[in-house]
Amino acid sequence: MISITTLNFLRELKENNNRDWFTANKSKYEIAKTEFEEFISKLVIEIQKFDKSISHVDPKKTIFRIYRDVRFSKNKDPYKINFGAHIHPGNKQSVHSVAGYYIHIEPSGKSMLAGGAYMPPTEWIKAIRKEIGFNGEEFKTIINSKPFKTYFKLEGEKLQRLPQGFDPMHEDIELLKYNSLIAVHNPTDKQVLSSNFLNHCCKAFKTLYPFEQFLNRSLCKKPTKF
Repeated sequence: MISITTLNFLRELKENNNRDWFTANKSKYEIAKTEFEEFISKLVIEIQKFDKSISHVDPKKTIFRIYRDVRFSKNKDPYKINFGAHIHPGNKQSVHSVAGYYIHIEPSGKSMLAGGAYMPPTEWIKAIRKEIGFNGEEFKTIINSKPFKTYFKLEGEKLQRLPQGFDPMHEDIELLKYNSLIAVHNPTDKQVLSSNFLNHCCKAFKTLYPFEQFLNRSLCKKPTKF
């Protein structure tokens, strides 16, 4: 369960994003971090029940560090103001090359459950477009289904023009223009703090499973290591 203690820590961190404050409040961080790790461990077990591709996943390795890499960023705040994890069948090097289950905990209604292809490499987005080109009806059935729409909305940057190699009259032109295909659900703080939140995440991610499978199978025709 995610408690108010964790959300309060993240609120305070947002207001005091500096090393002196973080060092002085390291104990609060450790408590919140442990709580999030325990939640993710339980979530991974539940997802493994319907997605066998992550049966080997170590929950702790899915969790992002709270420390920001500021080397190439104008924002020099040293810490992230959220806890996040990406549960997927790959490794850290393939984080943008395989669809998985992303959870982001941040106060003030900024939490997120998501999945899909975020900033996919060229090879993968081309493969996804080809899969949609051949099996567009199946993909539309997935994203237009009542269970999917109950939780998720489709987001992602789009090209201004149709990608090369596709018929300008193709019935799925708008889907083929996507450069990223992301399914997003934003739970409220009340939902995050609910004793039912683990179950809420499991139901949402089980609904997301066909979407993830469609995107990941697009590369199955090639020898791809996840």
